[in-house]
Amino acid sequence: MLVSIVIRTLNEDKHLDELLSAIDMQEKNGFLCEVVIVDSGSTDKTLDIAKKYKARVTHIKKQDFTFGKSLNVGCKFADGEYFVFISGHCVPVNKNWLQDLIDPLVKNQCDYTYGRQIGRDTTKFSENQVFAKYFPEEPGILVSDFFCNNANSAITRIAWSRYQFDEELTGLEDMFLAKQILQDNGNIGYVESSIVYHIHDESWMQVKTRYERESIALQKIMPEVTVSLLDAFNFTLTAIFRDARIALNQKVLLKELSSIILFRFMQYYGAYKGNHVCRKLSHAAKMKYFYPKLKSDY
Repeated sequence: MLVSIVIRTLNEDKHLDELLSAIDMQEKNGFLCEVVIVDSGSTDKTLDIAKKYKARVTHIKKQDFTFGKSLNVGCKFADGEYFVFISGHCVPVNKNWLQDLIDPLVKNQCDYTYGRQIGRDTTKFSENQVFAKYFPEEPGILVSDFFCNNANSAITRIAWSRYQFDEELTGLEDMFLAKQILQDNGNIGYVESSIVYHIHDESWMQVKTRYERESIALQKIMPEVTVSLLDAFNFTLTAIFRDARIALNQKVLLKELSSIILFRFMQYYGAYKGNHVCRKLSHAAKMKYFYPKLKSDY
């Protein structure tokens, strides 16, 4: 059995060495592993690092890059029965990351799995709250929602071949494919024990751009979703209030308050900018996709 680990790169030398080293140290019980790099024009040491670890490299022109297209290129280039996707700025937390992530695929429990993501020392405070919402420290396996995230995920070659990733989306290609799988009675699994550090060292404008492009993509996945300017204002205030409560409980409010305000403003302003032209949706659906984690036990 061969597992292909597909990594999209563009100037990822800051964390790629640590990532590939962590992949080398993974427990590989009964399977072989190859690393496939899909590079879109790196000018730093990314390709030298890939060569150091004997990764197979294929290329895509920067002007041709989309998130879905780059993964399709990587999957076509790869030889594995199973594809594992991990961001070039993610690092597995332990030696069981890979085995745990593919195990539900091998056992035919799932067609597509995604693992847990957590922050590291440079992660913005509110980004940690986003990770806690979407990647909880709770056992998952089969899920009924089509949320999925290719920063840390795996899919069978059969499932990928049947659908492939949408190459026109500005993001959320993982959710779109997961939705197709669920509509055809397939299974999506969340593997809480397969954990990576996801290191987002972004400027505030990059945060805005990320949420804006994801919001644009969400229009194709859920065309009924819209976010008005009033929604964005309310979501921002609610998120700031909740993050501030957590920061206060952790005794870091003064240190983190400005970061909380900036992150949540950029997040929801980006969501509004990307998605404000859609038709109106129910309040419940908006809460599900745009509000921070709603729990009363902070």
